[in-house]
Amino acid sequence: MFASLPSNFQVLIIYNPAAGQSSDLKSTLDRVANLWRDRGWQVQIAATTAPGDATTKAQQAAQAGYHAVIAAGGDGTVNEVMNGLIGTTTALGTLPLGTVNIWAREMGLSMDMLKAAESMSKSELTQIDVGIAGNRYFLLMAGIGFDAAVTASISSVEKKRLGAIAYVKQAIQLAWNFRGVSPKLRIDGKRVRGKILMVIIGNSQLYGGVVKFTAHATIDDGLLDVCVIKGQGMLSAPRRLISIFARHYNRDPLVQYFQARQIEIRGKRGKVLPVQVDGDYLGKTPMNFRVVPNSLWIMVPPNADRSLWQAARG
Repeated sequence: MFASLPSNFQVLIIYNPAAGQSSDLKSTLDRVANLWRDRGWQVQIAATTAPGDATTKAQQAAQAGYHAVIAAGGDGTVNEVMNGLIGTTTALGTLPLGTVNIWAREMGLSMDMLKAAESMSKSELTQIDVGIAGNRYFLLMAGIGFDAAVTASISSVEKKRLGAIAYVKQAIQLAWNFRGVSPKLRIDGKRVRGKILMVIIGNSQLYGGVVKFTAHATIDDGLLDVCVIKGQGMLSAPRRLISIFARHYNRDPLVQYFQARQIEIRGKRGKVLPVQVDGDYLGKTPMNFRVVPNSLWIMVPPNADRSLWQAARG
């Protein structure tokens, strides 16, 4: 169910001064704030100063009664803000300012901040599910295995300097020697066997701004979608990607697709696998993942991908 924005809408913009490659950031955000003020909104702006600061500021905004907190940054900033809003009535919004901006793309926003702000001014409000990995909430996805190894090996300097190319460069370097492992993987209690290269646990659909590993995911169904990619090594991965692009999950024996409420993964004989959430390295297995239904309010602009909602699927 979607609701209109309340009158006298109060928002806090939290921005990451180090996100993306934007110049004149503060002046652009001031223009955004003035655009929204012209529509009767009350707008404040706050910069982050350290990792985790966005979560603290979002929690404080929710306690102070703000209607929404706008994450101006990449998906890492969106994740931090979201972690401060879980279980509150304060909604999450976003302005794209990062390397990939997956959530902004899911919401149909322009990568131009002023155009995105114009779209955000026409938003509605609704509640959605999120996932949790260990004790960290995620909005988009969690990755275990190869993609998390890539994420863990990229520095913030590389991300800022090269953008998305940094991920491609590092993926090519790691692919030659990366080998599948046989962890203890249970999806809603069912054991999944075989050598695994990567597991993607999706709350939403889009991955890396390009491919939909979890194309059947909706953000209001009380489930997480899980794509398991198997193989001896990453040299076989292009074949798996073709199956995923074509959404032929059931035709490729090395790609398995599930919908579940809980996922448990543990390494065998002391082996561990890296884990990332929403594009940021989180840690290593063992780790449990589960869905947290109807736990986050979000702002939904007019051009958001409606296939993200169960009702739109018919």
